Amino acid sequence: MSTFKNYVSLVKFSHTIFAMPFAMIGFFLGLMSTDRPDFSTQDIIVKFVLVLVCMVTARSAAMAFNRYLDRNIDAKNPRTKVREIPAGIIKPSNALSFVIINCVLFIVATWFINRICFYLSPIALFVILFYSYTKRFTPLCHLVLGLGLALAPIGAYLAVTGVFNILPVLFSLAVICWTGGFDIIYALQDIDFDQSQQLYSIPSKLGKKNALIVSILLHVLSAVFVVYAGVIGHFHWLYWIGIAVFIGMLIYQHSIVSPNDLSRVNIAFMTANGIASVVFGILVIADLFLLRLPTYTPGFLLFI
Repeated sequence: MSTFKNYVSLVKFSHTIFAMPFAMIGFFLGLMSTDRPDFSTQDIIVKFVLVLVCMVTARSAAMAFNRYLDRNIDAKNPRTKVREIPAGIIKPSNALSFVIINCVLFIVATWFINRICFYLSPIALFVILFYSYTKRFTPLCHLVLGLGLALAPIGAYLAVTGVFNILPVLFSLAVICWTGGFDIIYALQDIDFDQSQQLYSIPSKLGKKNALIVSILLHVLSAVFVVYAGVIGHFHWLYWIGIAVFIGMLIYQHSIVSPNDLSRVNIAFMTANGIASVVFGILVIADLFLLRLPTYTPGFLLFI
């Protein structure tokens, strides 16, 4: 049991709260889409379980690989030296084996979903694993992390329908900007360490004040994307309440973090964004099923 807890801690399983609601939005949006094939109840349950398996294994692989690759860096950083690998709780070789196992399980799960998900699975794994290298050469690492999480709504929609569509793409664009924005806030904690180790991040390159400005701009773009999705998707009032909460949490996290006061970064990172994601996801799905999303015109369709 202690080993299980160690690996749950290694991959920060609680952070699944960020991407999972958007994956569920993509999944249920696919179920309500006119593009989806007819499914029995059993088919829907199997698809749902497979999507969950993909979410958990992909994220676990990405986080464990990040911890494995950064183990020497983490050992030098006072904030991260207590993590499982530098602290000696989990061996690097075991962490790497954990990554490989999760990658294999992810690919196997996509095989049972449909062809397009299986064919795209190596690309998805490349994106989420590649992020761990980016802090070594580009301050845009925050957006690469966002891209990794943004695969959730598109991937879940593809799992159900087998086609691409404009609406899940808009949700994915919102996730890229939202994640990039809050990851910049989180990176403020390590600005001095990153500069001393010549690691790349928006804060280490632009400074605290300018980094927060970039974060605000990204969050404004995220809000624009979810609003636009609401307009073209013809959502109802529950969706717009969800947007109000989502945008409210974006505003709140920027109100409690400033260049001179980083004491509440963790509240901004975990609490505010967790509430934003979960509440928004619940209300969007409720809007789909309780108020019945009317048919919208499909766009960017690529039939496989």
